[in-house]
Amino acid sequence: MPEYKAPLRDMRFLIDHVFDFHSNYAALGASDASPDMINAILEEGAKFCENVLSPLNRSGDEEGCHFANGVVTTPAGFKQAFAQYVEAGWHGLAADPAYGGQGLPSSLGLVISEMVASSNTSWGMYPGLTHGAMSAIHAHGTEAQKQTYLNKLTAGQWTGTMCLTEAHCGTDLGIIKTRAVPQADGSYAITGSKIFISAGEHDMSDNIIHLVLAKLPDAPAGTKGISLFIVPKFLPDAAGEAGARNGVSCGSIEHKMGIKASATCVLNFDGATGFLIGEANKGLNCMFTMMNHARLGTGMQGLCLGEASFQGAIKYANERLQMRALTGPKAPEKAADPIIVHPDVRRMLLTMKAFNEGNRALTYFTAQLLDVAHLSADEAARRDAEDLLAFLTPICKAFMTDTGLEVTNHGMQVFGGHGFIREWGMEQLVRDCRIAPIYEGTNGIQALDLLGRKVLGSQGKLLRGFTKIVHKFCLANAGHPQLAPYVAQLSELNRQWGELTTHVGMAAMKNPDEVGAASVDYLMYSGYIILGYLWLRMAVVAQAQLEDGSGDADFCRGKLATSEFYFKRLLPRTSAHRAAIEAGSECLMQLPAQLFAL
Repeated sequence: MPEYKAPLRDMRFLIDHVFDFHSNYAALGASDASPDMINAILEEGAKFCENVLSPLNRSGDEEGCHFANGVVTTPAGFKQAFAQYVEAGWHGLAADPAYGGQGLPSSLGLVISEMVASSNTSWGMYPGLTHGAMSAIHAHGTEAQKQTYLNKLTAGQWTGTMCLTEAHCGTDLGIIKTRAVPQADGSYAITGSKIFISAGEHDMSDNIIHLVLAKLPDAPAGTKGISLFIVPKFLPDAAGEAGARNGVSCGSIEHKMGIKASATCVLNFDGATGFLIGEANKGLNCMFTMMNHARLGTGMQGLCLGEASFQGAIKYANERLQMRALTGPKAPEKAADPIIVHPDVRRMLLTMKAFNEGNRALTYFTAQLLDVAHLSADEAARRDAEDLLAFLTPICKAFMTDTGLEVTNHGMQVFGGHGFIREWGMEQLVRDCRIAPIYEGTNGIQALDLLGRKVLGSQGKLLRGFTKIVHKFCLANAGHPQLAPYVAQLSELNRQWGELTTHVGMAAMKNPDEVGAASVDYLMYSGYIILGYLWLRMAVVAQAQLEDGSGDADFCRGKLATSEFYFKRLLPRTSAHRAAIEAGSECLMQLPAQLFAL
């Protein structure tokens, strides 16, 4: 199994130089997030993830979760690791101090989440779902609900879930069957079954707080009739502690391809006591707070598993001896050369490096927007940040997980036959990553959301909010001595982005299928341009540091070489996506359904 080491140098490069978190924190009044505090968080977080979570990754996959008589037991060491995580204060790092949190910016919480998921994705699902539940209750709960649940959730005594999916419906939540019947005391009796519930039952906390979508008896049809309810596993007693067992039970856990140490449960609600959160029939709006949190977290899983895979692959490529370099022996004293000398291995490793570091930059760029949206006193700045987040969230989720899966596959390929067997741990990373393009809204759904709702639905406003940023950057760097050709390449793609969007919008006015036919290619096209912008931002900083001697020279040269690779070998993929978009929907829709079976 690859031995995870937190990439602190790359993290600091982004935090200190590319995005300058420090100035942003000062402007937002986040004075507690001092440089010394940030450095301590990075150092200590790395130690915990490297020394506690990473060693449990393979054993957790081998053992999996145990289910018996409605009880789920997590793999050996998981419960103890969670206790250490909570004891060290990681769980409440970015939570509201009013409910026991440390009140640090969301971006720092995401940096720790990156380390956690890179070292042990399955384990990270348990606190990750809890953070989502906390955000939904904080945004939409009553003060009484916040006092009852947030203190315990922040302290890690209780954990949380989100319960959406049912056996007959996944994305189409408007047809859920779970029902909520009003009771005389103001509570609701929740009855129904939910499937694929991550962390739905386990032994790591004293109580589990389920956020459940259900319909009232008089609810309108479709998504307009969905309400959201807090359904605790144990009902809080008069003292606020876990009291009587509620009418919710785990019927089974799924036998999965990957993330085997994360319990994925069938939950049965049999007249369980629930409490309405937010307004009746407005539950989907409330749940989107949690879903968007989860989508950003899922997108980050592509980065995290890709990082773990790259660390394994680069070590192996430097050690594994196979054949001689085409240009002559590079290690003549050895029986063969290390495989890193071969161009195709370089292609895979550079693809991994370019996507990982680009996706990390996208994560931190998004994290900085979250800070502005949550903390800024400037209403216009908050609104602009929220618009950019709305635009970027489906791209983060889908582009980062699709490219993360590509990266983990490359990592396994670098190992050759050894990558296909369990001994080296590379195949686990592929298995764990395969779910990421599926859950929290499949990547196809994310693409429809991006193109249909966010871009065309806003008449292009959300897209323009980002293309203006790219345009200004390109204008400012058009004459860059070393990077001008790549600035021009990005500028032209940025211009074409608007033209292509108009083309799809016009075609969709005649045939709505054009949106569905173009959406996935449009999202990937968008993702490549966004990473191009971020890679150029990194390259500009690296070039400046190389010239003035302020940065590590080898690190800066590595950034510049990887940026060049991205622009020459990966960004051109936009041409294929554009061609597919312009091909339209006819070639997809003309074949009658019955002919697919022939």
